Parts: sequence; structure tokens; C-alpha cells
Amino acid sequence: MKLTPLEIKKQRFKIKVRGCDSTEVETFLEMVADEYESVLNEKNRLREEVTKLKTQLKDYQQVEKTLQETLMNAQETVSQSRENSKREAQIILREAELKSERVLDEARGKLDKMKNELSILRAQKESFAKRLKHLLESQIELIKVLEMNDVGFSRKSGNVLKSKVLGKEKLEQPGGVVVNSPAGGGKGDVPSS
Repeated sequence: MKLTPLEIKKQRFKIKVRGCDSTEVETFLEMVADEYESVLNEKNRLREEVTKLKTQLKDYQQVEKTLQETLMNAQETVSQSRENSKREAQIILREAELKSERVLDEARGKLDKMKNELSILRAQKESFAKRLKHLLESQIELIKVLEMNDVGFSRKSGNVLKSKVLGKEKLEQPGGVVVNSPAGGGKGDVPSS
């Protein structure tokens, strides 16, 4: 049976002969009731505080759990980000290496092409220089021949020499036919009069 402070205060005892002083008993009961009431109030206050603290503890535990999950997720995200960054860096590096290889290959190809063109140009230059040198030597030889003032040549020889200078040589054939031939003495082109 639970007692309340009010029940303690209202409690009455039977009076018997040689019993206790009723005022003293009532004062004591009053004091016990007050003390019991304060103990009950303290108990209720503590119960409310415990309930409040339990609620706060649950809230804190939930917050802690959420923080731990968030921390784990953040760590996983950081790890994934690092892995992704490493993969992306490797991909970018590979692409850069491939691009540099392509650029180098193209540059080597262009260099080879330019070397070939340079070789062709050198060969053409040498060929042109040889032909020009040969042409100049033949012209110098022709000038030397023209500068010769030999008395032994006939007028006819002078005409042959002049036509050589003009690029064709006129040869008189028996019977009075004159044949034009290229300078240097080749076969005749077309008979002329």
C-alpha cells in the first residue's frame, strides 16, 4: 500500500490508557508527512529529469550515429574521389602521352617529307647547275671559236660557223641541195632551197 502525505497527515490512532501524547504524535506525523512529501516531490522531479535525460541521451545517440554515418560516408566519398581523381589523372596522362606521340609522329613524318623534298631540290639544283655549266662551257667554246681570226677558213666556212651560232648548220649536198641540221651535226630536218 502506497502512502501519500495527505494520508499520513489524516491518519488517526485510537487512544488507549497510558498511550502516547496525542499532540506529540500528531506533530511527528505532520513532520513525517512533510518529509515524505518532499521525498516524493524529489522522486518525481528526478524521474522527470531522468526521462528528460534519457530523451536527450537518445537524441545524442541518434546524432552520434548520424555523425558516424556521415563521417563514414565522407571518408568513403573522399576515398572514391581520390580513386576517381587518380583514374582521371591517369587517363589524362595517357591521353597526353598519346597526343604527344601523335604530334611527334606527325613531326617526324613532316621532317622525313621535308628531307625528301630537300634531297629532290638538291638533286634538281645539281642537275640544273650541271646543265647550266655545260651550256655555259659550250657557249664559252663557241665564243672562243668566234673570236678566232683564222685566215685559212673560207667564206663558206664562215657561213657554216654563223649558222652554228644561230642553232642550225647548213650543209651543202651534191647537186646544190642545202640541208638544215641542228648545231652539232645531226640528220637534216627538211630540205630547203
